[in-house]
This record gives sequence, structure tokens and C-alpha cells, in this order.
Amino acid sequence: VYWLHSACGECDYCRRGLENLCPSAQFTGFHIPGGYADYLLADARFITPIPESISDEQAAPLLCAGIIGYRSLKISDLQPGERLGLFGFGASAHLALQVARHWGCEVFVFTRSKTHQLHALELGAAWAGTADQTPPQALDRAILFAPAGELVPLALKTIRPGGTVAINAVHLSPIPELPYDLLYGERTLRSVANVTRQDAAEFLGLAQQIGIRSTVQVFDLLDANQALIDLKHSRFNGEAVLRISDPDQ
Repeated sequence: VYWLHSACGECDYCRRGLENLCPSAQFTGFHIPGGYADYLLADARFITPIPESISDEQAAPLLCAGIIGYRSLKISDLQPGERLGLFGFGASAHLALQVARHWGCEVFVFTRSKTHQLHALELGAAWAGTADQTPPQALDRAILFAPAGELVPLALKTIRPGGTVAINAVHLSPIPELPYDLLYGERTLRSVANVTRQDAAEFLGLAQQIGIRSTVQVFDLLDANQALIDLKHSRFNGEAVLRISDPDQ
């Protein structure tokens, strides 16, 4: 069960394979209860089998942060061997980095956290620094994971003509005024909105194939509030996972 709970299947978007944009789409944990619960009700048309080789604790981040990170890579039009910038380095970015590295791409990570910079380098990033630093080489694509509009001009400055900046954010603070020369040169600025069933199937298959590993901190469901507090203060790398207790124990 992942973010997209259902779509109408009849509108123009659905017919074009863009069910993520369906006006009648419903989303797990937003329109439909789920996530922080022992059980939830799902639409059988919108669930994807989890490979047996992936544990529940490893699978949980893949179903949310992983799939949307994968779609962000697709929206950015990243090609094998290109240079990719990641602005922000949390749950989604650390999984997207592993996919990009599998595609033979050099990854450059921008984050203010020294701990996250080190984590990125451990996962194979070519470089890690802060958003106000200039990477050693111009980039082909960039993905913005941090919900900070002020990073958009900085991301555009890093990419070469013909490149793309994809914004992976449901909400974003205001984007400051953009000098046209940041877009000139056929640079593209795109948003990423939700995911499709195809994204989910492709990503989980890829995760099994190349052995994508989630960096997780596991909490019991009763400790969900503490997990949110620790997440807010960046007290761990990667993703918080809630463990549902065995009712027989």
C-alpha cells in the first residue's frame, strides 16, 4: 500500500497513464485512513506486491519516500552517466541516490547537515556540501527535496543549459524572483506530483534487483510522536519506521 489509494480510471489523465494527476484521486493517510494503524482498507487495483527478499522494515520507506524519489528521477529526465544534484538529503533523497548511482550517474548532494553530508558520501555521492556552495562541476539535472523555495534559484544556477530542476515537494515556501538568465538556455523547472502504479511496480522491482537499502530508525507504534520529534530535529539519518506490535505477544 503506497500514497496513491485510487484514481477514477476514466478521466483524460488516467487514460494517458497520468493517474497521479486524476482530479478524483484519493491518497492513503490523507483522504483514506491508514499508516498509523494496525489495519487499513486498500483498493486491490492499487496495491503492489513486495518482493519476498525485502523485509517489512526495509519495505516501508520504499513504498513512500522510495517511489516518489524514483518518479522525481524520471521527471528530471536523468540519463545514465549524467551529473545529478540533490538538494536536501532525507528519506527520499538517500534512496534516489542509490538508483542514480546504479545508472552510472555522479551525484552531488547539498545539505546543511554535516551528518547528512557524511551519510551521502558513504552512499557513494561524488561530493557533498551546502546549498550556497558551488559544486566542482556543472550538473545536468537537479532535484529539490527540501520544501524551501529559496533553493530553486540556487538549484538552477548549478545546471547546464538544457538541464532540468525537478521539485519534489507537496508544499513549498515562496520562490523568490528569478532572473531570466537562470532559465535561459532551455533549462526546465518542473514539479513532481504524486506517483502512479507503474512507478511503484518499476521501483520495487529495481529495489529487489540492485539491493536498495533504506537507512531506518525503527519505533514502536506507541512511540510515533517521539519519532516525529526526532525526525523534526534530524536526530537520525534516513527514515523513521513504525513497528506494529504482534497482537499475540
